[in-house]
Amino acid sequence: MRSSMAKPHLVVTHKPGSKEQELLGERLGELVQLTFIKGLAPQKREEALAKADVLFAWNPPKELSEDEYARMKNLRFIQLISAGANHVPFSLIPKEIVIASNVGAFAEPMAEHVLAMVLALSKQLFVQHEKLKRGEFDDVSTSRTLRGSVCGVLGFGRIGQATARLLRALGARIYGINSSGKSPEPTDFIGTLKELKYVLESSDVVVIALPLNRSTKGLIGSRELSWMKSRAILINVARGDILDEGPLYERLVRDPEFMVGIESWWIEPFSHGEFRTNYPFFDLPNFLGCPHNSAKVPGIMLEATRLAVENVMRFLKQEPLRGIVRREDYVE
Repeated sequence: MRSSMAKPHLVVTHKPGSKEQELLGERLGELVQLTFIKGLAPQKREEALAKADVLFAWNPPKELSEDEYARMKNLRFIQLISAGANHVPFSLIPKEIVIASNVGAFAEPMAEHVLAMVLALSKQLFVQHEKLKRGEFDDVSTSRTLRGSVCGVLGFGRIGQATARLLRALGARIYGINSSGKSPEPTDFIGTLKELKYVLESSDVVVIALPLNRSTKGLIGSRELSWMKSRAILINVARGDILDEGPLYERLVRDPEFMVGIESWWIEPFSHGEFRTNYPFFDLPNFLGCPHNSAKVPGIMLEATRLAVENVMRFLKQEPLRGIVRREDYVE
């Protein structure tokens, strides 16, 4: 049996940067036995996982093999560095193990990215740039303004709220949707997914910042896209599978004034090992794509690691946790 005085074992499954490693050592070194298993010899790796009480992970399916989960008999807590949890292999993890995502860790830079995409589309910056390259000086076409517009934010958590603050500063009215229908962040309307039709019909700009889970997979399909205004702008910085790819492409082709910005894709390297689309989105002038990099700004991984470490410390001290993942939201 383990001595009551023994330090718990924390295993880091990914390879943090040097500053992140230093932070982990400084904040947790006195509280846990810390092991970085990336690059360890197989026997040392197996021994570390067998002793693990806490797992500190970025992308578990790529960092651990399926049979390694069964070896972690002491495991009590998994702290993700990522804000989302849809990639967690719940079927391999016993139900009693607590899993926490890193909610809000990337909210501020992602909100800036949303604003950049909305402005680039509404002002047709890339369309006009291409015209100039062809020698066409189009100073007649008009652009759109956010002042007085309605911006619907689907997923009014940390990312959604940070986005709302930036959009509101430009004169937009904010319609939010979250799981409770309540928020401390000021809104002109706040509701749940029961009010999705109302928000989509009312909005000039729609931002998807929802987690991908059982209730949101395929949430925006042909019917929901038909509710949106003909000149609406739709931005997705959540997960690709929340949007139905085929109907989205069809709507873009059918309605040239409907604009879409995609930052999170259906098939991309993090989850599938490659990037590709099933439709020629990039041939369309009313489409803007980015490579799922909205959160990547200098220092962000250090900040995300800091927030995740704070949550581990809460677990060790038996204090309330941030971002506890509800398994029932992801598996039946």
